[in-house]
Amino acid sequence: MESPNPARRRALRVLIVVIALSLLAAVAYEAATFVLQPQTRRSRFLDTGLQPVGVATIGRGDIRLRIPALGAVTPLTTVTVIPQISGTLMSVGFREGQLVRKGQFLAQIDPRPYEVLLEQYRAQLAHDEAVLKEAQTDLVRYQTLAEQKSIARQTYEDQVWIVKQDEGTVAADRAQIKTQQLNLSYCHIVAPSDGRVGLRLVDPGNYVTAGTTTGLVVLALLRPISVIFTVPEDNLPKILDRMHGDAKLPVTAFDRANVTPLAEGVVASIDNEVDTTTGTVKLRASFDNADDNLFPNQFVNISMLLDTLHDVVTVPIAAVQRGAPGTYVYLVNADDTVSVHPVRLGAEDSGFYEVAAGLAPGDRVVTDGADRLRDGAHVRIPGKTPPTPGSAMPPAKAGAPGEHREHRRRGPRPPPSSTDSPP
Repeated sequence: MESPNPARRRALRVLIVVIALSLLAAVAYEAATFVLQPQTRRSRFLDTGLQPVGVATIGRGDIRLRIPALGAVTPLTTVTVIPQISGTLMSVGFREGQLVRKGQFLAQIDPRPYEVLLEQYRAQLAHDEAVLKEAQTDLVRYQTLAEQKSIARQTYEDQVWIVKQDEGTVAADRAQIKTQQLNLSYCHIVAPSDGRVGLRLVDPGNYVTAGTTTGLVVLALLRPISVIFTVPEDNLPKILDRMHGDAKLPVTAFDRANVTPLAEGVVASIDNEVDTTTGTVKLRASFDNADDNLFPNQFVNISMLLDTLHDVVTVPIAAVQRGAPGTYVYLVNADDTVSVHPVRLGAEDSGFYEVAAGLAPGDRVVTDGADRLRDGAHVRIPGKTPPTPGSAMPPAKAGAPGEHREHRRRGPRPPPSSTDSPP
């Protein structure tokens, strides 16, 4: 096989070198073009190079001073129904979870043993009353004979004490009868107060004894109901000042997630001492609980309205920034530039802060898009015609580097915008 011509090999090498140099020149050209072109399209902003922001106007409003707390639902009345006598439980007159009224029938204990005892003591009373009557008759007779000195004086005096003994026996019999009548009333168990009965603790047919700790059922008052919660002792002077002025402090109970309101109530009372271990004081709030949204021993989040500040300067929470200057906002100037403006805040309520100092009604502040702003930056407000880049910045000084630098494909480079670089 014949080898290629050396002249042709040299020509091929030259062609390859020329092509490589052409590619390198094209890459260098494109790189230079990319460096010199405007950079506004490489960011998420529009061709104007201005940061779009959300703006709110400062106004006045009401700020509610609320104290959050964690509380537990506590019934005003909780009663464990315990039998007062011993006996067999004959019947139960309630359903588990039923709402009952004071005096309503709950259970029945077998009354027959106590009815028999009652008849026995009544018979004993009749006997002892007859003995007393006989002794009293003898006393009258002995008194007459003693006055006639027909009997010894001692016989008459002994009869006097016999009558008193018989009177005591009759009184004891009558007390025994009342005791058995009371026991019979204890056989018929009724609700000691209004409320809802819980699960039955003893079934009919069981023998119950007086003083058992288990009881028959637990009765809890649900309407109204209370919530006991704690607040820091530092809030106590303000709370006492409001309550001494006969003010009603509204309280809202929320669920465990602190999202859904369950009931509305008022502060009913304050404990008489501060817990030294936690530095808190207990308060009791009363709720009507007409919808039964509050349940005994349920944990709830409490929001107590201490006071309301009327007609104060307010700022949206979204506008407040925190950093090296402290607490500040981006104030929007008349020329659509922003400036860092320190503010002093007060209480917070429903997405707004009270402005103690630093802002006045009518001021405009940035509420959205402040993460890429810096002091003096130009911004674009949605709904407002944005200025051209040339009017957004002052003209460059003569002789500045890159002032007349041009590119044949992309045209002259516009003056740099202050929003081109992140803060």
